[in-house]
Amino acid sequence: MADTFTSTAHSHEDLRMTASPQTKRRFCLTLDLKDDPILIAEYKRYHEKIWPEITRSIKESGIEDMEIYLLGTRMFMIMEVNEFFSFEAKSNADRMNPKVQEWESLMGTFQQVLPQAKPGEKWLLMERAFKLES
Repeated sequence: MADTFTSTAHSHEDLRMTASPQTKRRFCLTLDLKDDPILIAEYKRYHEKIWPEITRSIKESGIEDMEIYLLGTRMFMIMEVNEFFSFEAKSNADRMNPKVQEWESLMGTFQQVLPQAKPGEKWLLMERAFKLES
């Protein structure tokens, strides 16, 4: 995931919820898949059982829960992270992990970067537009 969480995510870290040690922070990100039903099906198959090294790198970074939703070609990721997580640390760790680099290269064959993405960016952090208050 070296390029998964790049500078757009870094610059938006101030959008996260404030967290106490018991509070999880949530980030929502988006990315497209290429408009090819065969590639989309293959992407989904890979995610039915991701490589154990990828699961380990995700959990070790402080990501406690992650879900990806798909509508057509648009993906929506929800991440819940602990107080130790940072996009910068995750990116740095990913750059040093050959298995993560291999996974990211493979996933790049299915993914279509959004027009708003800067060079090297993939998943883009979304801005919360609404929250139901209690």
